[in-house]
Amino acid sequence: MTDEVPSKTQRKKMMLALQDLGAELVALNEEQLASMALPENLYDAVVAAKRITRLEARRRQLQYIGKLMRTIDPEPIRARLDTWKASSRQHAARLHHLERWRERLLADESALVELLSAYPCADAQQLRVLIRNVQRERATDAPPRSYRALFQLLRETLAEGRDEKSERREE
Repeated sequence: MTDEVPSKTQRKKMMLALQDLGAELVALNEEQLASMALPENLYDAVVAAKRITRLEARRRQLQYIGKLMRTIDPEPIRARLDTWKASSRQHAARLHHLERWRERLLADESALVELLSAYPCADAQQLRVLIRNVQRERATDAPPRSYRALFQLLRETLAEGRDEKSERREE
C-alpha cells in the first residue's frame, strides 16, 4: 500500500498548524489582511475573530478558521506571512545596528573616527555636538532629547551611506 493515510496524530498536527496559521492571520492589521486575497468566508471569519474578546469564543473561532483553511492551499498565505516576517526581522536588525553604533559612539571616542571612515557623508560636527549633549543630559538626568536626535542622525547617515554604496555598484 503506497498511499498511506496520515495517522490521527499527523492529521491533528496538520490541523493545529493550520489553526496557528489562522491565528497569524488574525494578528495582521486590516491593510495586510486585505492584501492577502483570502476567500470571502475565510476573510469574514478572520475579521470576526478580531472582534471576539472572550477567550473560549475566540478559541472556537480559531478552530473554525483552521477548518476553513483545510479547504484551501495554505502555502501562498504562509509564503506571504514569511516574507513579511523576514522584512520585519531585517528592519529590527537595522535598528539594533543603529543602537550599537549609538552606544559605541557614547562609550568610545575612537568610534566616531570609525563611523566617519565607514560613512564619509556623516556630519562630524553635528555628531560631536549630539554626543556631548547626550553626555551632559545623562549627567544632569535631563530628558533624553539628544539621545533620540543622535539615533535619528545615525539613521539618516547610515541610510545615505547605503544609498551611496548602491549607486556606486550600479555604475
